[in-house]
Amino acid sequence: MGHTQELGQIIILNGVPRSGKSSIVAVIQETFDGVWMNLGVDRFMQMTPARYLPGMGLRPGGERQDIEPLVPILYSAMYESIAAHSRLGLNVVVDVAHHEAYAIPHGILADSARRLNGLPVLFVGVRCPIEMIMERRQNTGWNVVSAADSPIPRPVQLWQHEVHIPGIYDLEVDTSLLSPGACAEVIRQHLADNPAPSAFQRLAAHHT
Repeated sequence: MGHTQELGQIIILNGVPRSGKSSIVAVIQETFDGVWMNLGVDRFMQMTPARYLPGMGLRPGGERQDIEPLVPILYSAMYESIAAHSRLGLNVVVDVAHHEAYAIPHGILADSARRLNGLPVLFVGVRCPIEMIMERRQNTGWNVVSAADSPIPRPVQLWQHEVHIPGIYDLEVDTSLLSPGACAEVIRQHLADNPAPSAFQRLAAHHT
Protein backbone atom coordinates (compact mmCIF):
# COMPACT_ATOMS: atom_id res chain seq x y z
CA MET A 1 0.00 0.00 0.00
CA GLY A 2 1.41 3.39 -0.99
CA HIS A 3 2.00 6.18 1.46
CA THR A 4 -1.04 8.43 1.62
CA GLN A 5 -0.21 12.11 1.87
CA GLU A 6 -1.41 13.59 5.13
CA LEU A 7 -3.69 16.53 4.48
CA GLY A 8 -2.60 20.01 5.51
CA GLN A 9 -4.72 21.78 8.11
CA ILE A 10 -6.70 24.80 6.88
CA ILE A 11 -7.56 27.75 9.14
CA ILE A 12 -9.87 30.41 7.75
CA LEU A 13 -10.17 33.69 9.65
CA ASN A 14 -13.28 35.63 8.67
CA GLY A 15 -13.86 39.19 9.85
CA VAL A 16 -14.17 42.81 8.80
CA PRO A 17 -11.19 44.79 7.50
CA ARG A 18 -8.91 45.93 10.36
CA SER A 19 -10.34 43.41 12.80
CA GLY A 20 -6.82 42.10 13.36
CA LYS A 21 -6.85 39.00 11.14
CA SER A 22 -3.48 39.57 9.49
CA SER A 23 -1.75 39.93 12.88
CA ILE A 24 -3.14 36.51 13.89
CA VAL A 25 -1.98 35.07 10.55
CA ALA A 26 1.54 36.36 11.23
CA VAL A 27 1.64 34.68 14.66
CA ILE A 28 0.37 31.39 13.21
CA GLN A 29 3.01 31.45 10.46
CA GLU A 30 5.78 32.24 12.95
CA THR A 31 4.87 29.97 15.84
CA PHE A 32 2.78 26.97 14.73
CA ASP A 33 4.51 23.69 13.89
CA GLY A 34 4.98 22.94 10.21
CA VAL A 35 4.65 25.04 7.09
CA TRP A 36 1.72 27.49 7.09
CA MET A 37 1.07 29.16 3.74
CA ASN A 38 -0.85 32.45 3.78
CA LEU A 39 -3.41 32.32 0.97
CA GLY A 40 -5.54 35.24 2.11
CA VAL A 41 -7.56 37.71 0.09
CA ASP A 42 -4.80 40.36 0.27
CA ARG A 43 -2.41 37.97 -1.49
CA PHE A 44 -4.93 37.39 -4.28
CA MET A 45 -5.60 41.12 -4.57
CA GLN A 46 -1.85 41.60 -5.17
CA MET A 47 -2.13 39.19 -8.11
CA THR A 48 -5.24 40.85 -9.57
CA PRO A 49 -4.76 43.33 -12.48
CA ALA A 50 -5.18 46.91 -11.28
CA ARG A 51 -8.16 47.59 -13.52
CA TYR A 52 -10.09 44.75 -11.87
CA LEU A 53 -9.37 45.86 -8.33
CA PRO A 54 -10.57 45.62 -5.63
CA GLY A 55 -11.55 42.24 -7.09
CA MET A 56 -12.34 39.88 -4.21
CA GLY A 57 -11.93 42.80 -1.82
CA LEU A 58 -15.13 44.36 -3.18
CA ARG A 59 -16.93 45.75 -0.17
CA PRO A 60 -20.62 45.26 0.62
CA GLY A 61 -23.14 47.49 -1.15
CA GLY A 62 -23.17 46.31 -4.77
CA GLU A 63 -21.27 49.34 -5.99
CA ARG A 64 -19.09 47.86 -8.77
CA GLN A 65 -21.41 45.81 -10.93
CA ASP A 66 -18.83 45.91 -13.73
CA ILE A 67 -16.34 43.74 -11.82
CA GLU A 68 -18.85 41.85 -9.69
CA PRO A 69 -19.17 38.84 -12.06
CA LEU A 70 -15.44 38.21 -11.58
CA VAL A 71 -15.66 38.06 -7.77
CA PRO A 72 -17.19 34.56 -7.40
CA ILE A 73 -14.63 33.20 -9.91
CA LEU A 74 -11.75 34.72 -7.95
CA TYR A 75 -13.13 33.21 -4.73
CA SER A 76 -13.44 29.84 -6.46
CA ALA A 77 -9.82 30.08 -7.61
CA MET A 78 -8.66 31.02 -4.12
CA TYR A 79 -10.48 28.11 -2.49
CA GLU A 80 -9.30 25.64 -5.15
CA SER A 81 -5.74 26.86 -4.42
CA ILE A 82 -6.31 26.33 -0.69
CA ALA A 83 -7.55 22.80 -1.42
CA ALA A 84 -4.51 22.04 -3.62
CA HIS A 85 -2.09 23.13 -0.87
CA SER A 86 -3.88 21.03 1.75
CA ARG A 87 -3.84 17.94 -0.48
CA LEU A 88 -0.07 18.34 -0.84
CA GLY A 89 0.29 18.34 2.93
CA LEU A 90 0.84 22.09 3.32
CA ASN A 91 -1.04 23.88 6.10
CA VAL A 92 -2.93 26.97 5.00
CA VAL A 93 -4.03 30.05 6.91
CA VAL A 94 -6.42 32.44 5.19
CA ASP A 95 -7.77 35.84 6.15
CA VAL A 96 -10.95 36.81 4.41
CA ALA A 97 -14.01 39.05 4.76
CA HIS A 98 -16.93 37.07 3.35
CA HIS A 99 -20.18 38.84 2.60
CA GLU A 100 -23.15 38.41 0.29
CA ALA A 101 -24.10 42.08 -0.08
CA TYR A 102 -23.48 42.19 -3.82
CA ALA A 103 -25.93 43.49 -6.41
CA ILE A 104 -26.77 39.81 -7.01
CA PRO A 105 -26.23 37.21 -4.25
CA HIS A 106 -23.70 34.60 -5.35
CA GLY A 107 -23.70 32.14 -2.44
CA ILE A 108 -19.90 32.44 -2.30
CA LEU A 109 -19.39 31.10 1.23
CA ALA A 110 -21.44 27.94 0.64
CA ASP A 111 -19.68 27.39 -2.69
CA SER A 112 -16.29 27.91 -1.03
CA ALA A 113 -17.18 25.39 1.67
CA ARG A 114 -18.11 22.80 -0.97
CA ARG A 115 -14.71 23.24 -2.62
CA LEU A 116 -12.97 22.23 0.62
CA ASN A 117 -15.13 19.13 1.04
CA GLY A 118 -13.23 16.34 2.83
CA LEU A 119 -10.37 18.62 3.94
CA PRO A 120 -9.68 19.64 7.57
CA VAL A 121 -10.98 23.19 7.91
CA LEU A 122 -11.25 25.29 11.05
CA PHE A 123 -13.52 28.28 10.40
CA VAL A 124 -12.82 31.11 12.84
CA GLY A 125 -14.96 34.21 13.28
CA VAL A 126 -12.75 37.19 14.14
CA ARG A 127 -14.92 39.72 15.93
CA CYS A 128 -14.12 43.27 16.89
CA PRO A 129 -16.47 46.02 18.12
CA ILE A 130 -17.14 48.74 15.57
CA GLU A 131 -15.78 51.45 17.92
CA MET A 132 -12.38 49.76 17.87
CA ILE A 133 -12.52 49.32 14.08
CA MET A 134 -13.12 53.07 13.79
CA GLU A 135 -10.23 53.80 16.13
CA ARG A 136 -7.92 51.57 14.06
CA ARG A 137 -9.07 53.16 10.80
CA GLN A 138 -8.33 56.62 12.19
CA ASN A 139 -4.96 55.59 13.58
CA THR A 140 -3.83 54.18 10.24
CA GLY A 141 -5.08 57.12 8.15
CA TRP A 142 -3.22 60.38 7.70
CA ASN A 143 -6.42 62.37 8.13
CA VAL A 144 -6.88 61.77 11.82
CA VAL A 145 -10.29 62.91 13.00
CA SER A 146 -11.69 62.44 16.44
CA ALA A 147 -14.19 59.62 16.69
CA ALA A 148 -16.61 61.96 18.46
CA ASP A 149 -17.16 64.16 15.40
CA SER A 150 -17.23 61.45 12.77
CA PRO A 151 -20.28 59.28 12.28
CA ILE A 152 -19.48 55.70 11.36
CA PRO A 153 -19.20 55.55 7.54
CA ARG A 154 -21.78 53.40 5.79
CA PRO A 155 -19.22 50.93 4.34
CA VAL A 156 -17.89 50.27 7.84
CA GLN A 157 -21.41 49.69 9.14
CA LEU A 158 -22.19 47.42 6.20
CA TRP A 159 -19.06 45.34 6.78
CA GLN A 160 -19.88 44.98 10.46
CA HIS A 161 -23.41 43.85 9.64
CA GLU A 162 -22.74 41.58 6.65
CA VAL A 163 -19.47 39.78 7.35
CA HIS A 164 -20.75 37.44 10.08
CA ILE A 165 -23.84 36.16 8.22
CA PRO A 166 -24.85 33.35 8.79
CA GLY A 167 -22.44 33.26 11.76
CA ILE A 168 -21.69 29.52 11.63
CA TYR A 169 -18.18 29.07 13.06
CA ASP A 170 -16.10 26.40 14.76
CA LEU A 171 -14.57 29.04 16.99
CA GLU A 172 -14.77 32.79 17.56
CA VAL A 173 -12.20 35.22 18.92
CA ASP A 174 -12.59 38.88 19.86
CA THR A 175 -9.52 40.98 19.08
CA SER A 176 -10.62 43.76 21.43
CA LEU A 177 -10.20 41.30 24.31
CA LEU A 178 -7.26 39.16 23.16
CA SER A 179 -3.90 39.99 21.59
CA PRO A 180 -3.03 38.36 18.23
CA GLY A 181 -0.79 35.94 20.15
CA ALA A 182 -3.58 35.02 22.55
CA CYS A 183 -6.03 34.55 19.65
CA ALA A 184 -3.53 32.25 17.93
CA GLU A 185 -3.11 30.29 21.18
CA VAL A 186 -6.90 29.80 21.46
CA ILE A 187 -6.87 28.48 17.87
CA ARG A 188 -3.86 26.22 18.52
CA GLN A 189 -5.49 24.80 21.65
CA HIS A 190 -8.73 24.21 19.75
CA LEU A 191 -6.86 22.24 17.07
CA ALA A 192 -4.93 20.29 19.71
CA ASP A 193 -8.13 19.28 21.53
CA ASN A 194 -9.24 18.17 18.10
CA PRO A 195 -13.00 18.40 18.11
CA ALA A 196 -13.90 17.62 14.51
CA PRO A 197 -14.62 21.07 13.06
CA SER A 198 -17.94 21.05 11.22
CA ALA A 199 -18.73 24.67 10.34
CA PHE A 200 -17.70 24.27 6.70
CA GLN A 201 -19.72 21.06 6.33
CA ARG A 202 -22.76 22.90 7.68
CA LEU A 203 -22.09 25.86 5.39
CA ALA A 204 -21.71 23.60 2.34
CA ALA A 205 -25.25 22.39 2.98
CA HIS A 206 -26.44 25.94 3.63
CA HIS A 207 -28.60 27.45 0.89
CA THR A 208 -28.59 31.21 1.04
